[in-house]
Amino acid sequence: MKSFFHVQDIGNLDAALEEALEVKKNPFAWKHLGIDKTIILVFFNNSLRTRLSSQKAALNLGMNPIVLNVNGDSWKLETEMGVVMDGDKSEHLREAIPVIGSFCDIIGVRSFAGLTDREKDYGEEILRQFIDYSGRPVISLESATVHPCQAFADLITIEEHKERKRPKVVMTWAPHPRALPQAVPNSFAEWMNAADVDFVITHPEGYELDPRFVGDAEVEYDQMKALEGADFVYAKNWSCPGVSLPEEYGKVLSKDMGWTVDAKHMAVTNNAQFLHCLPVRRNMIVSDEVIDSPRSLVIPEAANRVVSAQVVMKRMLESL
Repeated sequence: MKSFFHVQDIGNLDAALEEALEVKKNPFAWKHLGIDKTIILVFFNNSLRTRLSSQKAALNLGMNPIVLNVNGDSWKLETEMGVVMDGDKSEHLREAIPVIGSFCDIIGVRSFAGLTDREKDYGEEILRQFIDYSGRPVISLESATVHPCQAFADLITIEEHKERKRPKVVMTWAPHPRALPQAVPNSFAEWMNAADVDFVITHPEGYELDPRFVGDAEVEYDQMKALEGADFVYAKNWSCPGVSLPEEYGKVLSKDMGWTVDAKHMAVTNNAQFLHCLPVRRNMIVSDEVIDSPRSLVIPEAANRVVSAQVVMKRMLESL
């Protein structure tokens, strides 16, 4: 595996899930793979679960993890090509990336969308530069458009907790006080479309995700109708993706609290289990009673971030 970006990068999904469950049962069984190997985790943005789970996964595999907080631990980095560097940025990614690559065996990168230029965000300029210039396998630890480690962990959690062979999974938009990227919902949709589930997406009009991620999923604008009979409810906010409203890309079009997932919403489901990637805005995205209920999986879901990251790192080490 040379890069981890989309669901197809993991190969056969059933095999990946089996491997994930084996890794979870025996987290140190492949420690020999990472001896004398180094992974550098490059963070352009804040993180809790991604940072800690990636380091833990690397340690489980015997690797030496190094965390670089860009613009905090290093020189300020210029990311645009063709600019005159006469400002406060002292180093360009074009030089920094191959230098980073010379110090490690694998690179993980976390860089959020700017939410002002859709073409630039969906072109994944920062992540692509790491793939092109580092000479190392690259893991997306969340980029402008995708968060594959999160989606893989979500699927592992569903696989572990499903109560029927083909569950109904509903991803519902929920309100948030500020604009958020589409990376998590994009990846969740992509992975659910590849999995053996009945998948439905529900959101207000104007929040249509990019068709390449929606795939064959059912899209329902009536939230309560979408939730009927659901086995899993995945709540997530995202800003306008700019598909039907290009001029509104990255904007907050609605803060309708009627979309907050509460007991009324869960009552129409099939006693659904609740999922969210965290961090979560309580009583905006989801009510206290839902996230604190016995049917909430947010903590085991977060714990599975170690498992998903470790499977990806394991496969990269095996391919070195």
